[in-house]
Amino acid sequence: MRFLPKSGCRAKNCGIGLALAGACSAFYAAPAWAGFGHPDPGEIGLQEPVTSIAREMVFFHNDILTPIIFAVSLFVAVLILYCIYRFNEKANPTPSALTHNTGLEVAWTLIPVLILVVIAVPSFRLLDHQLIIPATDMTVKVTGHQWYWSYEYPPDQGGGFSFDSYVKDRGDLKPGDIDLLAVDNEAVVPVNKTVLVQVTSSDVIHGFTVPSFGIRIDAVPGRLNETWFKADREGVYYGQCSELCGEDHADMPIAFRVVSQDEYTAWLAAAKKKFAAAKSAPLHYADNTIPVAAGN
Repeated sequence: MRFLPKSGCRAKNCGIGLALAGACSAFYAAPAWAGFGHPDPGEIGLQEPVTSIAREMVFFHNDILTPIIFAVSLFVAVLILYCIYRFNEKANPTPSALTHNTGLEVAWTLIPVLILVVIAVPSFRLLDHQLIIPATDMTVKVTGHQWYWSYEYPPDQGGGFSFDSYVKDRGDLKPGDIDLLAVDNEAVVPVNKTVLVQVTSSDVIHGFTVPSFGIRIDAVPGRLNETWFKADREGVYYGQCSELCGEDHADMPIAFRVVSQDEYTAWLAAAKKKFAAAKSAPLHYADNTIPVAAGN
């Protein structure tokens, strides 16, 4: 789009108009730049949410926190500039001896309290929705290791198998794969089903995070934490370990593939056969692999 100055328009004013137009265009186009299921280069904004929790988080950030932060920052900036202009030594050679103003002190105490109340109400509501897990349709247990994830599907829900998920080497990437996010074995769940995710760790603290689902929870050794999601759109959604868990921390991507119920049923049957040998799979360590017998 080209902006043509009107006749008689000064260059300075035209430059300001172009700058404002560009800023407005960037502001209103920002949500379209957010990635779907994964981050994009130069991304502005949060990833597109596909769960009710993630949408509530995006609303809380974009429509509540951001306007409040902008308003407070603008007010403080204007106040500082006014103080510089009004109370500098040249404009005010005789400083005021005022030391107390009851109205001002009440105002700068009550206004921040009211702002915090405005933030607290939707914040607590969001925490309530995150922590109170509704009735679930299925369960997936996730275990963090240095440096990969393991997924387990319980036998009472048609599973009875587990598998490890490693980041793909660059030489194994296929068209459509994303470097440092693509994995050899994706976790698969059906669309529009409430999934209970049980998260733990076998070694150090890891962080299980999938932005498009709105979930982030620590994987702690000896502790079983729980979260949940209900994805309403098919696709592949990526996350990463969000704790500094060691030298290969960057090589712990998370990949969930959300499919239709029929596709999930077919994948479940195939996965039982594919991962049947997982019962005798080796333990993986940071620098070596030690084979062990099943049950040890």
